[in-house]
Amino acid sequence: MQNRISNEDIVGNQAGTLLEPHLWVERYADYLYKYAFGRLNDEQQARDLVQDTFLAALEKTGNFRGDSNERTWLTAILKYKVIDVYRKKSSVLVVTDQFGSAADEDEYFDPELNNWKREHWPQLFGVEENDPLHNKEFMGVLQQCLKRLPPLWMSVFRLKHLEDEITETICKEMKISSANFWVIIHRAKVNLRSCLQKNWI
Repeated sequence: MQNRISNEDIVGNQAGTLLEPHLWVERYADYLYKYAFGRLNDEQQARDLVQDTFLAALEKTGNFRGDSNERTWLTAILKYKVIDVYRKKSSVLVVTDQFGSAADEDEYFDPELNNWKREHWPQLFGVEENDPLHNKEFMGVLQQCLKRLPPLWMSVFRLKHLEDEITETICKEMKISSANFWVIIHRAKVNLRSCLQKNWI
């Protein structure tokens, strides 16, 4: 039996582009859930954000200009909801001292060599020949290492290296200066590398 689609099931906007909200769950729920879970690593929160995304999209159907398809538009809404979660997790008073000082770098770097100290020399992770994003075991360890970072560091690192967000947007969304951004990224990388070498290699 064929499903009948009523006029109320199809929503038009000012540009005349038609949306089909009655099909969103069937078409996009799984994709959006994977997107959210991959960034938050929390099943319940991912489900909640997908529901919030559908509700927000229903309220904003008039804003859909048709420049992209429905899935891309819904993903963009979800992306900003994920950023909101990052912001809430990292809503810590930003004080310059919390990022450490240049003197702390002596623990890892040899100023004379202008490079890593021998005991902290980067080791191969064993996934260099394949794309590590497709290596589930490696990604599991990486997720655990990310969780050990301070919330602000984790949020900034995820936005920069997993979301490919531009620096200016990250600084604005997370309310940090450009100088703090680079210190956070550097320290997050050093800590992640150390954690991965202990837990993966």
